Amino acid sequence: MAVPKRKMSRSNTRHRRSQWKAVAPSLVTCANPACQSKHLPHRACPECNQYGSRADRREVR
Repeated sequence: MAVPKRKMSRSNTRHRRSQWKAVAPSLVTCANPACQSKHLPHRACPECNQYGSRADRREVR
């Protein structure tokens, strides 16, 4: 296992950690003209169960 030779300073540690940012997910508008809700890209719409221009085959329970 790799072991650091020297202690990393507080400044260097904080500079490194400052790059870990939380990013809000980008949302897309549903392709269904009747729905037009926002959902994650490359996922079926949770409102109308449509993926892109074609409807989802699953039943909603």
